[in-house]
Amino acid sequence: MRVSVICTVLNEAEAVGRLLDSLAAQSRPPDEVIIVDGGSSDGTPAVVMSHAGRLPLKLQEARGANISRGRNLAVKRATGDVIASTDAGVRLEPDWLERLVAPFVELAPEALRAGCYAAAGFFQPDPHGPFELALGATTLPLVDEIRPERFLPSSRSMAFSRAAWQCSDGYPEWLDYCEDLLFDFRLIECCGGFAWAPDARVHFRPRPTLRSFFKQYYRYARGDGKADLWRKRHALRYLTYLLALPALLALSILHHPLWLLALLAGALAYCWRPVQRLAAQWQGCGWPQRLWALLLIPLLRLTGDVAKMLGYPAGLRWRRKNRARAEIHWRRAFTDGRRYG
Repeated sequence: MRVSVICTVLNEAEAVGRLLDSLAAQSRPPDEVIIVDGGSSDGTPAVVMSHAGRLPLKLQEARGANISRGRNLAVKRATGDVIASTDAGVRLEPDWLERLVAPFVELAPEALRAGCYAAAGFFQPDPHGPFELALGATTLPLVDEIRPERFLPSSRSMAFSRAAWQCSDGYPEWLDYCEDLLFDFRLIECCGGFAWAPDARVHFRPRPTLRSFFKQYYRYARGDGKADLWRKRHALRYLTYLLALPALLALSILHHPLWLLALLAGALAYCWRPVQRLAAQWQGCGWPQRLWALLLIPLLRLTGDVAKMLGYPAGLRWRRKNRARAEIHWRRAFTDGRRYG
């Protein structure tokens, strides 16, 4: 079985070396690594090619290409029976590729080349400091929280057969964010689901500042609006912040302060899961760092929600302006999202 690893980069000179070093140290080496550069201006291609002596590298320039376009170009250039996808800047576990392609190993070569198969790996935060530690606990699940039949993997750790990619029509090049979610939905339709490979893990740093986190989640929510994803989740968020919270505050002021306790209980419940994750990951941190991370969780929750409430309508406006484009109506062709959303 021949395995190709694909990745896109754009101004990743400081981070891509970590990925390539960990690829070179894999227990199951990749047969080729295809990297598509979207037009870097910081010397990223030179950093990539400095690893050519240790890896079977292919570098392609695609100036101006978004992530979806870059990944599709990488798949087209790949010669492997299985395509493993990851991201620049991550650090791979030494057995990541071996674990990720394990579900494909027992397939007959003819079946692998003709059939639709996909595998989902996992990802974990690699925090530097209490802010990133709190952000990882707030936004990322632990592996024991995952229900494999409902898990939608990130393209930083997943694999698929070429036939599955062809069946799915590839990554949606009209979408700038949340593109891997639509690709996941399409793979589910083609493959019937993902083989779960929880030990195929990659590590990545969460955003280092509140501003960069806000920008990231604004873009995610804008992508949700463009793709018409998670209507119920976004509607519930608006109802909570625009109706339920003001109502509880009014009741506590006008009627009885015990209503304020209901508001505080709801806020504690909303932060409880991140606190549990934080407690499972803060080994090695001193108590001042732990306390600071705990205090950051409500702020991060609020910041993420505000970013989503601002980004989602921006995406809906884009969708309305582009409603004549056939490709944006993907749900009718693949899934209505109710099982996973």
